[in-house]
Amino acid sequence: MRRFFMLMITFSLFVTGCSAPFTKTTDSLAKREDIAFSEWDVPGYFIPKRLQVVGLGDSLTQGVGDEQKKGGYFGRVSEEMIEWKGVVDVDARNLAKRGRRSDQLLDQLEDSSIQAAVKKADVILLTIGGNDVMKVVKKDIFNMKKEAFYIELGKFENRLDEVFSTIRALNGDAIIVVAGLYNPFSIVSDEVNEFEDIITDWNEAIEVRSVLDGKSCFVPVADLFDSNANMVYHTDFFHPNAKGYESMADRFLEKIGECNLLQLSDGKLDM
Repeated sequence: MRRFFMLMITFSLFVTGCSAPFTKTTDSLAKREDIAFSEWDVPGYFIPKRLQVVGLGDSLTQGVGDEQKKGGYFGRVSEEMIEWKGVVDVDARNLAKRGRRSDQLLDQLEDSSIQAAVKKADVILLTIGGNDVMKVVKKDIFNMKKEAFYIELGKFENRLDEVFSTIRALNGDAIIVVAGLYNPFSIVSDEVNEFEDIITDWNEAIEVRSVLDGKSCFVPVADLFDSNANMVYHTDFFHPNAKGYESMADRFLEKIGECNLLQLSDGKLDM
């Protein structure tokens, strides 16, 4: 019995000793000021994704003339995208074809398999218009008139509007990066001619359409192929060689950065 009382006394002392600090802590907790935590937004690129890249248009996106077989500017730019924030891997599909004009691109966009690829695309790389210009050149090569290029330009602008509208109907979120045209005849003469003015006006039409789209980026390339002083042309003296495509790829990446990739991608990608 005595042992039982001793245990009870010991237990009471233990409880009393432990309860005092807890009571004290409760009082101090009541006097503490609330801690204000600042908001922290998780960036959209925090969880990387597999980037879907689609190439559309003509031989420049196809990479014709690239003796290194690296896929022209399209292959080089796609390879660099793996370094972007928000990208864990890149799935690149090049649907461009040599000789394709804007009317033929519209026909291609009616194909269900092409539409499926466009619908999944995060980024679309596009070159179009060069063969529309060459159609006029080939038609009246010995009697070219400036007016003919502007008549065709009006038709091209309408088709380009339709190209953008068709793509947007399939995919309203993809970033469209479209390159301008260059003058391949600059390697024949260093003199400024009317053809330079024609290319400038066609480029302006492409740039205006890309700006109106709101989620596109225009890439000027005319200066990269002004004469062949830097040996950027393929042996056909029309398409770029590997060095020319490397210059194009660098320009694409430079302009994508200037166009603000983070904003274009709604915060999902950054360089």
